[in-house]
Amino acid sequence: MKVLRGGYRGELFQKFPPVNAYRYGAPGTRARKALMQTTHQMVIGDSGSMTAVGNESVDLVVTSPPYPMIEMWDASFTAQDPDIGACFDSGRFLEAFEGMHRLLDRTWTELYRVLRVGGIACINIGDAVRTLDGNFRLFCNHSRILERMLSLGFSGLPNILWRKQTNAPNKFMGSGMMPPGAYVTLEHEYILILRKGPKREFRTEAEKAKRRESAFFWEERNVWFSDVWTDLKGATQVLNRSDTRSRSGAFPFELPYRLISMFSLKGDTVLDPFAGTGTTSSAALTAARNSMGYEREPGLQDVVSNTLSAAAHSADAVIRGRLDRHRQFIRERLETKGPTRYVSKHYGFPVVTNQETQILINELGGVRRDEEGGFVGEHADGPGEAIESEMSVGGNRDSEGTHVANGDGMDGARGIKKTTIPAKQKTLF
Repeated sequence: MKVLRGGYRGELFQKFPPVNAYRYGAPGTRARKALMQTTHQMVIGDSGSMTAVGNESVDLVVTSPPYPMIEMWDASFTAQDPDIGACFDSGRFLEAFEGMHRLLDRTWTELYRVLRVGGIACINIGDAVRTLDGNFRLFCNHSRILERMLSLGFSGLPNILWRKQTNAPNKFMGSGMMPPGAYVTLEHEYILILRKGPKREFRTEAEKAKRRESAFFWEERNVWFSDVWTDLKGATQVLNRSDTRSRSGAFPFELPYRLISMFSLKGDTVLDPFAGTGTTSSAALTAARNSMGYEREPGLQDVVSNTLSAAAHSADAVIRGRLDRHRQFIRERLETKGPTRYVSKHYGFPVVTNQETQILINELGGVRRDEEGGFVGEHADGPGEAIESEMSVGGNRDSEGTHVANGDGMDGARGIKKTTIPAKQKTLF
């Protein structure tokens, strides 16, 4: 991704501790495979004026802004617009709500500029409930943001409800068991999904090949593209500075990683205009995408550095987790429904559809600093060596060159634990 330098406010993070974390390729480690590289830049500055980002240079936005009317964000909004504080002081709470959203509107306008045609914006936002002057009420953040995005020209797509349920005994609000003063508990947030212009097109053979490699598994699609997510837990803040902790919201790593896998291709550029602790950039790095982030709070720069450095060690578990879950799914499917027709080209295990046969999840080999203060991820341009040894398998191809299973629907794998499946079937496991 080309970063425009001319005249922008803010500066690239320059004070990170050194980052040269490698899992292979450095002296004394595993021999390096052919690599693909991704770049990751963070800017300290206002995302309402992202002059470091070129027009239509971003493929996907994944972000979670400060939530208007959530008390922890009052000071941040008021620092940007003192009139918001005056509205609170004089009891004009709806005006304060609108003032906070006008600040966010500047960023939404910028998103329309920087997103490519066909690009997707995913905005994680929660509504707010609050008692002000003795009056308990709901402030609908998601609808206010959606209204603004549509007015800019975005097309709304089906949203996701992320249910953040809690079993805390004090989660219920109001008058306990006495009607009518008990209130429904908010246990969900919204993921607004919007597109700029018509669907993205893939014209060249190289683009089509990258799209096939970036596909997701059949069973992942069934969970990821449901409109209600119940399997994600809220993120725990691990920050050292108390003043920064109070101004930092974070979502769990799986949320941006899932959205990035759903709505972008390997090598695409992902933007988070409210970068926070760097979770979106870490997910993009793990998923072999480029990333760009904006963050107003200078105190988070060391946190972001640590987040990206840690990805060099955590990415392997994420990738292996996806592959292991798919193998478990296939085991169960073989026992209940019998063999599948198709086999993965790169991993050798069965897959349900032809669209999954080219999936390639590039292992993250390491992270290093670049000359401009950003980060470079180096990814294996093929299955990781350990994964290859576990998954290696033969197989046939049909008349179109697609991997298909042998006559009984499976190939014989090496080095994989076996499981019991119906008679007359071999196993990959």
